[in-house]
Amino acid sequence: MGNIFPRWINLLPIKLIICLGALATVIAGLTWYVATPKFTRVGYAPQQPIPFDHSLHAGQLKMDCRYCHTFVEDSPHSNIPAAQTCWNCHGPGKVKADSPALEPLRQAMDTDNENYTGDPIRWVQIHETPDYAYFNHAAHVNRGVSCVECHGKVNEMSVVYHAKNLSMGFCLDCHRNVDEHLRPLDQITNLDWEAEDENVGEFYARIASKSGKSEAELMEADGIGEGDSLTQKIVGKHLQGLWNVHPPQDCASCHR
Repeated sequence: MGNIFPRWINLLPIKLIICLGALATVIAGLTWYVATPKFTRVGYAPQQPIPFDHSLHAGQLKMDCRYCHTFVEDSPHSNIPAAQTCWNCHGPGKVKADSPALEPLRQAMDTDNENYTGDPIRWVQIHETPDYAYFNHAAHVNRGVSCVECHGKVNEMSVVYHAKNLSMGFCLDCHRNVDEHLRPLDQITNLDWEAEDENVGEFYARIASKSGKSEAELMEADGIGEGDSLTQKIVGKHLQGLWNVHPPQDCASCHR
């Protein structure tokens, strides 16, 4: 009696396994990509209850980030400002106190307002660290990492958006090349600062006072002469050595 099934049927299970494996790989790859901040968060710009213009406040008016985000230097978490912070400038008789856009603020703070509730302003959080990751704001800003490194040029944003992907690779790149991201502590909230803006004499005087070497020795080692400008690499290298900054690169540093 002849075979009921043709011989090619014997290869069918293998072909099915290969096809299913390829399909599973594609699905896993797509899931991995769309689940990362690079895909899901970059460009995210939610509508806020009050249209707070950062380009006006932090850009034009040069308000320091720490006026509103008061705990970034002391706390692992950066705080969203309370209504009282806004009320200091926009309360009765102050800046644009009667603006319709500030009605949520008046509802939160003005007891004479007929719509007063006393409820806090429900700001929509834009940058949010996942529960499985640990990030300490204070540890970074107190060692020369500016707000701009993670949040972008907020001082130029009329509507704040998620500018950097903040993925694991993003963080590791900074930890592996930390000298490319460090700046003097008094320039942390100056989002327009560039290494070229730094006064060469003052910078080397500051480093010399801490390192035990003369300014001339340091400048010669860096190849910096009269009239030259500093570079990010040079500034970052000296600050990294001065502060003994050696960021961890193992999993346990962020996943605890």
